[in-house]
Amino acid sequence: MGSVLELVCPFCLQSFSAESVQTYCQSCESLILARYDLKGIAQSLKPEIVHRRQRGIWRWGEFLPVTHPNWQISLGEGDTPLLPLPRLGKRLGLKNLFLKDEAQNPTACSEVRGMAVSLSRYLELGLRHFYLATAGNAGGALAAYVARANSLLRPKGDACYARIYMPRTAPLANRLEAQMAGTDLRLVDGLISDAAQQAAQDAREHETTPQGWFDLSTFKEPYRVEGKKTLGFELAEQFAYRLPDVILYPSGSGAGLVGMWKAFDELEQIGWIDGKRPRMIAVQASNCAPIVQALEGGANYAQAGQNASTLANGLGVPQPFADRLILSILQQSGGTALAVAEEQIQLAQQELAQSEGILAAPEGAATLAALKMMVTAQMVCPEEKVVLFNTASGLKYI
Repeated sequence: MGSVLELVCPFCLQSFSAESVQTYCQSCESLILARYDLKGIAQSLKPEIVHRRQRGIWRWGEFLPVTHPNWQISLGEGDTPLLPLPRLGKRLGLKNLFLKDEAQNPTACSEVRGMAVSLSRYLELGLRHFYLATAGNAGGALAAYVARANSLLRPKGDACYARIYMPRTAPLANRLEAQMAGTDLRLVDGLISDAAQQAAQDAREHETTPQGWFDLSTFKEPYRVEGKKTLGFELAEQFAYRLPDVILYPSGSGAGLVGMWKAFDELEQIGWIDGKRPRMIAVQASNCAPIVQALEGGANYAQAGQNASTLANGLGVPQPFADRLILSILQQSGGTALAVAEEQIQLAQQELAQSEGILAAPEGAATLAALKMMVTAQMVCPEEKVVLFNTASGLKYI
């Protein structure tokens, strides 16, 4: 299926083999990105072929890193609906307002896309022990996919294992789904950054053991973003390969934003879309807005935020590892980053539920709060196609 040629650092352009396990570019402290045989894909694949396949992210297999279909671990993720928001659109004076609802994925969140692809690829490469620092949803997703993988591996006498580190304040639903799936859950005082420090410390103690523990944290390896990339493929298809004008995405780590941008670039290279790009809007919480602060200060890097506590747990990332790439994408697209207050998030969550019947996660509701700011500031036109992303179900935060 997949046709990965190599992995490349987007800054120094150093190349890494895709046939062995890689992490990130140590020289640049940057994620590395998969490069595919796009010329070959363009010659052999057409949109109608992809459209006729069984629904889910794996119908985009040529653009994903897993070589053999036998290694594609799946719980039916992907192909989430693009919902029109007519009442909210009318209220805001927008004629083409939509929401892509990732709550309708397995484990009710978008993180399953990245976990399905990365775990599948590393199992194919022979890894079996994984660890992850997470604000919550990614941990639940990893737990579910490890359990799913073991339903296939254990009859063959094989198995994989996961150790998940979450802040003690992570939503109860995230903690329960990880425990119920049988993974080793470690709760840590503090934020996701504290969970990551504990995870890295524990992993170093196992470096000399035969099994080792591989870090699946966002952007510390190259394949979770490949799964998130399918958001961009689906959105392009849902708009008949004419991209929307504005995309508002809740950006803690920024993986969805980076993944979509990569998808748009690959689709243009194979001739399925033109060069027109949406304005990408990274939405953050006022209590934790390192990308907003970097943009406002004209910086190329984000400074680590302080006291980064927010009810939108997925936005509580004090210093995104891909900060430089996120800032570059926002600038290339003519977009920006906006920070919304906790009260605005709560009001937007209620408004989405009452107006459109969508109980969004706080992170998803934050995109509506940011859009209202844009409308007030006349940053969006009535005729433009605008897409909000809800990245998880609000039920997981009760």
